[in-house]
Amino acid sequence: MPEVKLSAETRTEFGKGAARRLRREDKVPGVLYGHGAEPVHLSLPGHDLLLALRTPNVLISLDVDGKTQLAIPKAVQRDVLRIGILKHVDLLLVRSGEKVTVEIPVHTEGELAPGSNLLEHVLSTLPVEAEATHIPSEVTVSIAGLEAGASILAKDIPLPAGSTLAIDEDAVVLQVLAAQAEEAPAEGAADDAAAEA
Repeated sequence: MPEVKLSAETRTEFGKGAARRLRREDKVPGVLYGHGAEPVHLSLPGHDLLLALRTPNVLISLDVDGKTQLAIPKAVQRDVLRIGILKHVDLLLVRSGEKVTVEIPVHTEGELAPGSNLLEHVLSTLPVEAEATHIPSEVTVSIAGLEAGASILAKDIPLPAGSTLAIDEDAVVLQVLAAQAEEAPAEGAADDAAAEA
């Protein structure tokens, strides 16, 4: 996964008022922590950060006061009313070669077996452990020809090289359900309901 380069500034003002002022300047308050270091409070460029976060588990090369550090997003608070507005971000310091546990999106390809089958995503993301600089962006699973009752377990999903499961291997990730048809009322019951009306 390519690195996204962002410049950040340390901040010394805290609280709602300071955060609102930052957001008016198209900046996002954030915290950088990890490796036992004291948390560093940051101000990040809003638009560039929003673009970077479109990639799940993006690796960010942060330039903070002339010092470059690698980080991945751990928690992102978004404005519930205004789309595209970030309220706060927590970033976790990582090092090249270090293993981290992340959740990667599960995508499907192919068509289920003919019939009224429904695919249920029991897990929409899969917890895996991977090297911080080689985090997979997603895993893809073939559902071609699966029929009602079929399940795909975590151990059935092919993982990119260098990644291992961080979940019970027998956990159900996807399952195929038979569509439930609505039962038509029995003829006698329909006649009784009409007679009562």
